[in-house]
Amino acid sequence: MNHHDTTLAQTNAAEDATGDDALEIAGIRLASRLFIGTAGYPSQEIMAQSVRASGAEVVTASIRRVSLQGHGSDTFQKLKGARFLPNTAGCETARDAIMTAELAREALGTSWIKVEVIGDRETLYPDVTELLEACRHLVDDGFTVLPYCNDDPVICERLADLGCAAVMPMGSLIGSGMGIANPANIELICRRAKVPVIVDAGIGTASDAVIAMELGAVACLVNTAVAKADDPVRMAGAMRHAVEAG
Repeated sequence: MNHHDTTLAQTNAAEDATGDDALEIAGIRLASRLFIGTAGYPSQEIMAQSVRASGAEVVTASIRRVSLQGHGSDTFQKLKGARFLPNTAGCETARDAIMTAELAREALGTSWIKVEVIGDRETLYPDVTELLEACRHLVDDGFTVLPYCNDDPVICERLADLGCAAVMPMGSLIGSGMGIANPANIELICRRAKVPVIVDAGIGTASDAVIAMELGAVACLVNTAVAKADDPVRMAGAMRHAVEAG
């Protein structure tokens, strides 16, 4: 297994991963139910400290941002021991997302991919037509696919039927901090889910994370709320405890 696919369980929660409360995605057991993003921090060092404080085992980053800005080796070194989840942020077509996923697999040696296909640049709202096409292709090509999607129970069901390992419906718009905009939708998605549901986007406070978990999500992904906080490391710790409480 590639070193990017090892987990932080060694340092964060190795013993807990064998417990009944462990989250399992595509056969991988995870003690932490918090996923964290790497964008927008004041520095790479604060990002790394925040990831450690969060206890997260799964860390996501835009493969385009890492590649284009030349932060790849530095980012990976600081996150050594994490299960790295590259994402296709910035892609607007299925073709772009597929090509980016293939680049990530070749460069990083991981078949895990968070698929994002954006339909509106201002809101970063997903284009579900392109998303479904990309996910269908990537699942067939052997990827472990975790799609970022809107909070639509039908779309989530379709994605699960395609073979996605989990679904990641938005709580609200990316970076908005608006919390869970449609709790009834998230609850319905979780209740009907055939695969793990990870609430992604819009979680602005620790209480938002608690609500997401209480609605039935198995995990939350946070980024902006931590990265843009006055004290990102402290906020990361708060999110960790919130997800555990929920």
